[in-house]
Amino acid sequence: MNPAAHVLRVPGATLRYETRGSGPVLLLIPGGAGDAGLYEGMADPLAAAGHTVVSYDQRGLSRSPLDGPPADQRVEEWAEDARAVLDAVVPEGDTAYVFGSSSGAIVALALLAAHPGRLRRVVAHEPPLVELLADPGPYRAHFAEVRALHRTRGLGAAMARFAETPDGRRPEGAGGHRELPASVRPMASRMAANMPVFLEHVLCPFSSSAPDLDGLRAAAGKLVLGVGRVSDGQEALVGPARRIAELTGAATAAFPGGHLGCVEHPEEFAGALLTAMRP
Repeated sequence: MNPAAHVLRVPGATLRYETRGSGPVLLLIPGGAGDAGLYEGMADPLAAAGHTVVSYDQRGLSRSPLDGPPADQRVEEWAEDARAVLDAVVPEGDTAYVFGSSSGAIVALALLAAHPGRLRRVVAHEPPLVELLADPGPYRAHFAEVRALHRTRGLGAAMARFAETPDGRRPEGAGGHRELPASVRPMASRMAANMPVFLEHVLCPFSSSAPDLDGLRAAAGKLVLGVGRVSDGQEALVGPARRIAELTGAATAAFPGGHLGCVEHPEEFAGALLTAMRP
């Protein structure tokens, strides 16, 4: 199913978003250096299940240019971008489902805390909010080191370090060099171009941000924290999800694969997402 493409002006940027299907809106918020194409393998099964599936390129990435030069990005601003997309596609008086992965999960959490009345259910998959960990220092330093390596030694060195734990191990289940699934290959060149922006302006400010726990507690009945079945050992990814569930009373759900399960196992992941979206 070919998506319909749209553009939306927001303060400081122009967002490109795409829609397919019909029924209750399900907004998919991409993470990392990905864009709407991250969910290409999931979108058709979700639309076939009876949803208007919407995704978009985050500001400053891919086909959503900023009005000016890139600068450190703010979670709250990206959450308002997501709200603006919902305002453009959700009928007045209706509510939407939201899924976000990685940094997109951080945005989804901020959106829920700020606008709970606009949302029916939010599934946040492995938000790397390292300040929620018992000892955030090593992870904070790790991401700062990755950014510094990008500045001094380039993208290759930064990404090699990014793939490791703070103590230099490569986590089991983190994946190695493998062929990209066919569904996301068209995004590959855009993702490569986005990576410097992500490493310089998104990674550190987003991972070190503090979620609105009071707002999430108030909306906990609408929230599910997702964790990959092979993500154990990646504390920066699974630790914050479990901690948010503990602090707010929100539910948790297991998803196929690891941090990139939505790309590696898109159809199974879509099925797990549909299950997690049920009350």
